[in-house]
Amino acid sequence: MRDQDQKDKLQKLLARAGLGSRRKMEEKILQGRIVLNGKVAQIGDRASMEDKIIVDGKPLKNQAVILSRPRVIIYNKPDGEICTKQDPEGRKTVFDALPRLKIGRWIMVGRLDINTTGLLLFTTDGELANRLMHPSYEVEREYAVRIFGDIADEAIERLKNGVMLDDGEAKFTHVRFVGGEGINKWYHVTLSEGRNREVRRVFEALGLQVSRLTRVRYGTIHLPRYLSAGKSEELTPQDVNALRQSVKMNRFFFPKGLLDKLDRKK
Repeated sequence: MRDQDQKDKLQKLLARAGLGSRRKMEEKILQGRIVLNGKVAQIGDRASMEDKIIVDGKPLKNQAVILSRPRVIIYNKPDGEICTKQDPEGRKTVFDALPRLKIGRWIMVGRLDINTTGLLLFTTDGELANRLMHPSYEVEREYAVRIFGDIADEAIERLKNGVMLDDGEAKFTHVRFVGGEGINKWYHVTLSEGRNREVRRVFEALGLQVSRLTRVRYGTIHLPRYLSAGKSEELTPQDVNALRQSVKMNRFFFPKGLLDKLDRKK
């Protein structure tokens, strides 16, 4: 029963595999056009890519190789780019530099304000994106913050215990000094939510001026040192599955032929 609970509803799995909307998949199930593990599927059945699923006489794994494999890319956002698909003012957006997709679309995971740089995640998997952003999964975000001047021990305790903002209390789970010269000091801070300009607002609430802000980690994914600003890199299937499992999603079955193809692109 526990294994069954961890599986997705069949129509949801088929929709995520790119075969059509959930409603269309429900219609196919009702029409008896889908076979699950040797039996005609019924509404309410649950499944994963490890199950034997036949859709209109063809194995799902054969049809889903191109359409459904969840893709995730990391992007090193430069200063000055905005996190939107189109800008009325004609400014450069983070989507301008992304690889073009023949099928599907890139979904941005969270946002960074125009003056914040660093790690952005994009995925073709809507469910993965939603879970990575949803507060209930408490996915950590880590930022490198440059501050003018030192932060007193009392202020660090307040950063960790909670600072009241106009939209509620906010706090960092970790605050760590990492170095600096002169009046510029670098800290790494971690939090598990993504409210608008939250990191900057927390520091400003204590009268501390942020001169530079860079996101260096989102969940299990770190910003590689070698990835220059404005460049992107696609995650390996292994990293994609680790990311999925971090938000309680099943591992995705990457067909052997696809894995070989991805290896050849490296």
